[in-house]
Amino acid sequence: MGTSPKTGEEFREDNYEFLILNFELKGMTPLVSVCVTTYNHAKYIAQALESILRQRTSFGVEIVVGDDCSSDDTVAICQRYAEQYPDRVRLLTTPQNMGMRANYRRTIEAARGEYIAICDGDDFWSDDEKLQLQVAELEKDNKVGLCYSRSKRFYEGTAEEWSYPRGEMYCDFGRLLFDNTVDNVTALARRDLVLQYYREVCPEQHPEWLTDDQPMWLWVAAKSKVVALERVTATHRLLKESQSQSQNYLKRIAFCDSLMDISVWMDLAVGDGSRVDRLLRKRMEVALWVLSYNGSVGEYLKRWWRDICDTPKLFFNIAAYGLFVKKIFRMRQRR
Repeated sequence: MGTSPKTGEEFREDNYEFLILNFELKGMTPLVSVCVTTYNHAKYIAQALESILRQRTSFGVEIVVGDDCSSDDTVAICQRYAEQYPDRVRLLTTPQNMGMRANYRRTIEAARGEYIAICDGDDFWSDDEKLQLQVAELEKDNKVGLCYSRSKRFYEGTAEEWSYPRGEMYCDFGRLLFDNTVDNVTALARRDLVLQYYREVCPEQHPEWLTDDQPMWLWVAAKSKVVALERVTATHRLLKESQSQSQNYLKRIAFCDSLMDISVWMDLAVGDGSRVDRLLRKRMEVALWVLSYNGSVGEYLKRWWRDICDTPKLFFNIAAYGLFVKKIFRMRQRR
């Protein structure tokens, strides 16, 4: 037995479907909107939508699909779901490509629920009670703005799987700046906070940010409490080549740089700025660590010098010299 978050009425597991049906028939505004952004995800989108439709809840849930002018069968597949579940699935299309950031924003702004969950078109949920558990956390404490959980990472290139994060789940702004353990596919947040983020931060003015979810969740963490659930509720699919995953080491460095740049911006904008030096040091060390395995000595030294010119105190970062020695040692081993 449990208690409905909105009505206070008791419900049983076998009543979930009945309760959802009642919300649909009465035409009530859904409590949760699941935002699904997609582009050429014909291979994956049905699995994503089915995993959301399987959620067992005591409240109404809508799915808002934002397709960014896919050239494959993604739209046709989504249209079939919208026709089959007209009260639960809404499809947003566009005659031309909008880009990731604009598509994210218009999909979120179309949401009607009090809470917003995210599931990109190539990811899927694995826990049918995900939303029920997360809503309960936000309902019992109005200071909680974000609830997330562990996820399973699936690398499509090798079929390798692992739990994410591997270690501790962070819930405070300070530690999330250095290691954001919030996996987008597991997140549930208050819609008003997310909309406030878009109004105040205006991410579209930051084309240098190569991801849309990290700045959003960092900002929400700075403005509210965060709760983490110690269970795996979703799978994040890592494609062989994407914005965050690349075989090209320079693209990997660019993405990691962007993550640290976002954290620096956030600490200055909504934090106290006390972590900037450490964030810049980590930014340098991550890039040099990648270059210690890849590229030429010249590339390594060029990056080292660039960081020092931007932030002179990084000249005293001992880790940079240690990584350089390791690079030389590895190069000699290869000969």
